[in-house]
Amino acid sequence: MGACCSTQFKYKGRRYEKEGSDEKEDEGHHRDHNINNDDNSANVTRIGHAGAIVRLQGSSSLTSMYTRKGKKGINQDAMIVWENFTGEKNVFFCGVFDGHGPSGHKVARHVCDALPLKLSTMHQPRPSAKKEGDKDSSHKHWEASLIRTFQELDEDLSMEDSLDSYCSGTTAVTIVKQDQHLIISNLGDSRAILGTRDNKNQIIPVQLTVDLKPSLPSESERIQKNGGRVFAMEEEPNVPRVWMPDQDCPGLAMSRAFGDFCLKDHGLISTPQVSYRRLTPKDEFVVLATDGVWDVLSNNEVVQIVASVRRPSIAAKVLVYYAVQAWRTKYPGSKVDDCAVVCLFLKKRPPVSGTLSDISQQTASHVNEVDPKGKKTEEGETVINCDIVVDPKALEEVNRVNGNTIKHRSRLGSLSRDKITADFGGQTQ
Repeated sequence: MGACCSTQFKYKGRRYEKEGSDEKEDEGHHRDHNINNDDNSANVTRIGHAGAIVRLQGSSSLTSMYTRKGKKGINQDAMIVWENFTGEKNVFFCGVFDGHGPSGHKVARHVCDALPLKLSTMHQPRPSAKKEGDKDSSHKHWEASLIRTFQELDEDLSMEDSLDSYCSGTTAVTIVKQDQHLIISNLGDSRAILGTRDNKNQIIPVQLTVDLKPSLPSESERIQKNGGRVFAMEEEPNVPRVWMPDQDCPGLAMSRAFGDFCLKDHGLISTPQVSYRRLTPKDEFVVLATDGVWDVLSNNEVVQIVASVRRPSIAAKVLVYYAVQAWRTKYPGSKVDDCAVVCLFLKKRPPVSGTLSDISQQTASHVNEVDPKGKKTEEGETVINCDIVVDPKALEEVNRVNGNTIKHRSRLGSLSRDKITADFGGQTQ
């Protein structure tokens, strides 16, 4: 379940089709299926509680999902989307989960499957919550359900004999979209951001969550009051970690998580931060991603990349490929981390023909306004200043995976020859 479903595609001349195959460096999970008209949709979806459509990978008209294993071993990231959540049409639940520890992949996938089901059965829809101006009622109702669900699921996890979660756990960042209501919950250092338009009609990021790390004074204070220790290792002086009172383990880089019961008596908690946002016509999409993306891409880079993809269904995959290239460029001596991305589009885009690597003229104009020094391709379009060297073969493979025939050289591929050094100047990570 979660991100561990079988997939088959070719990358750099090799075909991957093994179920849960984690030994392949470039393995990822994505299928560009439309559940309404694809005979193979059963391979990536199932029916959940109250008739919800549970999507484990791939895309729909409003969602895009993709995960890719890094170089640290088995992929410990998981992701899920429930459409028609709680049995209500056009209500979405989206989540990404980043496991850690020896059994982190199992914990992440267990939570990925169990969390939306428990929330769906626990949260009873209320007609009054849909009324205009009933923001506080809707928010508080969802907040109570989410906090209770997270805490009960963590208690269930502690009694799950099939999972060793004593020194293993997972982060979780989720959203529920109900009409114009957006409810965000966060546990750990994965992140959710919103892509919206400013007064000049430029796409900009709004960070929806706070990275819950021991570097935050309030988080560190709670941990230390309960006997836990917070300090950074010599080789990572800028990464405070959480340690047991009398042992130099497990060294968590986050201050809240599911599992990790060795630290639950020492300040680590499973209570999420829950927030609310009322959506406006200027809001275009939400991106959820694990820290493998945020460690190398700024919020602004992420929204520019997603907004520039002409086919929203593969936005998550393109974003992950940019992140992988950024890892190899910025941290050539480090192992690439696992990456998982879910994109929820808040409005349908008209279908656009062309290759995946094309940047739309409309978005290109906004990118150009953000940084007038941006490079130009031979076709004259402005490309994203991400300080990333993009492998043109990788982007061509994205085209082939999704059934496109490459009729001309990839426009984004020119980035592999012109290493761009300017940064967007977005929010720092």
